[in-house]
Amino acid sequence: MYTRTYSLLIVLILLLLAASASFVPVAHADGGAPNLAYVAGANGGVGIIDVQQQKVTRTIKVAGDPHLVALSQDGRFLYVTQPQLNRLAIITARTGDQFCSANVPGEPTLLAFDPNVKSLYVGGPKSSTVTVIDAENCAIKKRIETTGPVYGLAYAAVGSAVSGKNGEQLWVSNEKAVAIYDDVSGQSLGTVAVPQGPRYLSIPPGATIYATTNEGSVLSIDMGTHQVSKLISGGTYGPMDFNETNGEIYVPDAANKQLVVLNPVNAGFALPKQPNHVLKLDAAPRSIAITNDGQLGFAALSTGQVAMYDIPGRQVITMIATGGTPNLLLPDSIRRAWVVLLSRPA
Repeated sequence: MYTRTYSLLIVLILLLLAASASFVPVAHADGGAPNLAYVAGANGGVGIIDVQQQKVTRTIKVAGDPHLVALSQDGRFLYVTQPQLNRLAIITARTGDQFCSANVPGEPTLLAFDPNVKSLYVGGPKSSTVTVIDAENCAIKKRIETTGPVYGLAYAAVGSAVSGKNGEQLWVSNEKAVAIYDDVSGQSLGTVAVPQGPRYLSIPPGATIYATTNEGSVLSIDMGTHQVSKLISGGTYGPMDFNETNGEIYVPDAANKQLVVLNPVNAGFALPKQPNHVLKLDAAPRSIAITNDGQLGFAALSTGQVAMYDIPGRQVITMIATGGTPNLLLPDSIRRAWVVLLSRPA
């Protein structure tokens, strides 16, 4: 099974709700408080939004222009990239205190998390190195040397990626290709040529990877055959997400001020007609995140607001002010509860 992954970000929101169709909170993200959102870039740090009140109620000060925030599986820690400091920090979610930090080259703006081995994979566009960090104590486990600047990171839980290992797969996009590594050993598993210039990656359950490109298109990559197919073009596409209930892929298109919803691509079958539908917006969306149950979407807009989107009803429910300039919205890799990441470009 493939888990939801991280892509290139800059500053973000992390919304944790309970995985319940009736919206009853049972998960606890911040020391027992449900329905909170963590917004990096709010007043120079990580702002905490009370989702029911729809406002920032507290701010955790974080230096280094924080670009990405992720939440640990137990809700204890926030993982924050600090590109200006070439660093990743682990922060205690309840108190806002820094627990530890690790040096990372390349002005890191990307983060993927493998909860099975408790490893963080951190990188950025100013380096070809992906740094593997222990998610509990900031110790550097290893560095994976790739073939170019790191533009996208995606984690796929496939099991036994290398004979004799229990590693999963780490997919890394660079200038003209997507490279594949065993995330435990760091061993190269192959390379997929993508001359269009791959950028953001998304891996829903199944055998297909989705990639935005520098040329303004969205591609699918068959994990088994590595066949690359163009799905749509003509836009400026940001970080994607998927609806786990039906496999639809949600793609923010900033150039045309819309969300593009793609039909899922299934290995071994003909490519479906694209898109399924679009949602027109009044401002440019920078990214999108969909809750596990496929009921809600959260689109970060260029206006500094987050649009809460009714997925079945195909309409915006409300706008949430963030107190910053959010532009990228991405899902966390933890599937036990709803987690949304919101960020802005550098």
